[in-house]
Amino acid sequence: MRAPHADLTTAGGIFSLVRDGRAASRAEISRLTGLAPSTVALRVEELIRHGYLTESGQGPSHGGRRPRKLGLAYDARLIAGVELGARHATLRLHDLTGTVVAGRDIALDITTSPEAVLRTVHRQLGAMNPGRELAGIGLAVPGPVRAADGRVVSPSRMPGWNGVDPAAILAGISGVPVRTENDANAMAVGEFVATGRTAEHLILVKAGASIGTGIIAAGRLHRGSRGIAGDVSHTRVADGSEVLCSCGRTGCLDAVAGGRSIVLALQYAGEQVSEVADVAALARDAHPLATRLLREAGRRTGVVLATLVGFFNPERLVLAGSLSSSDAYVAAVRSAVYDQCLPLSTEGLEISASTAGADIGARGVASLVIDELLDPQRIDEHVHLVR
Repeated sequence: MRAPHADLTTAGGIFSLVRDGRAASRAEISRLTGLAPSTVALRVEELIRHGYLTESGQGPSHGGRRPRKLGLAYDARLIAGVELGARHATLRLHDLTGTVVAGRDIALDITTSPEAVLRTVHRQLGAMNPGRELAGIGLAVPGPVRAADGRVVSPSRMPGWNGVDPAAILAGISGVPVRTENDANAMAVGEFVATGRTAEHLILVKAGASIGTGIIAAGRLHRGSRGIAGDVSHTRVADGSEVLCSCGRTGCLDAVAGGRSIVLALQYAGEQVSEVADVAALARDAHPLATRLLREAGRRTGVVLATLVGFFNPERLVLAGSLSSSDAYVAAVRSAVYDQCLPLSTEGLEISASTAGADIGARGVASLVIDELLDPQRIDEHVHLVR
C-alpha cells in the first residue's frame, strides 16, 4: 500500500502528488507544496530526467498561459502478481501503472513441495512474458504469513509449507525481489485499488473453500503485529456443535461455514459435487439442499462478521471468492450483519459481492510490489544517488 509521504517538497513527494492525481502541472505542485516555481522546476526536471515523469500537451487554463500537463513516465518493466489456491494458480503480469498485460490460470497442486510449486510458477511466468524485464513478483498464499519475515505459519491447507519463506525460494529461482502476502489481504488490496481507493475503511471476506478476511484501514492494509489481523476462520460459532476443524478444535467458522464443509455435506447427501463452484451452480438451479446450506453458511459468517463491523465500523463489507457468487449466501450474510449490529454501525454500510474480478488477489499483491518500487523515499534515494 502507498505509505503517506510527510515531505511533499522532495522529488519523491512531488512524484506522489502526480501519481495520486492531486497535481498535473508545475503550478499546481507549487500551490500544494508552497515551493517557489523555480524549485518546483528543478524537482520536476530531475524526475523527467530520471524517467519518472513526462510533460507534454496543454492542461486547463485558470487564467493566463495554459500549463503543460505532467504525467507518469512508466518504463517497460513488469511486475508479476501470483495468487496460489489449493488446486490452481492465478498469474498476471502488470506494467507499472497496474494494467494487466498478460495472464493465465493454471492447474496446480499446492500440496506438492513448495519449491516444485514455485518453480512451476516461475516457468509459467517466463512463458507469459513478452520479453520485457521482470522487476518483481507478488505472491499471495492461502495461509497465514508472519509479518516480520514473510514465512508461512501453521497453514491448515498447505501441508509442507509451515515455516517456509516462499519469497526467498522464488527470489532465488527468479533473481528478482518477491513479496509474500496472505491471499485475503491481497484481495482486500485488489478490491481497494480496483474501486479507485475510495473506501478507506473496508473489510473483504474471501469466502471460498475456507474463509479469510482482509482489512483496509485509513487507506492502508492493516496486518496487525504479526500479520494475521482479521483472521476469523477459527472463531468458534455458537451453533457449530462438535464439527472438527483442520486446526484440531471444534465448531470453528471455517469448519461449519467454509465452502469445503458445504461440499462435504452435499457429498454425504449423495450429490455429485467436487468443488465449491459446484455448490454455487446447484444453488443457481434452485437446488433446495445447496441453497439451504449456503444460507446457513452465510448466516453463521454474518454473525461473526457483525463483531468486526461493530468494532471496526467500515464503509464497505465486500464478499469475494466462490461463495460470493451465490445470492442466497450474500443475502444471508447481509441479513445477519444487520440483525446483529446496532443501527449506527450499519448506517451507510455497503454489503455486496465484489465485482472486481476473480484475479483481485493477483492484482492486489502486484499493487503492493508496485507501491514499494515507486515509494517516494525510494525515488528520493535514486534521484540523489544518480544526481
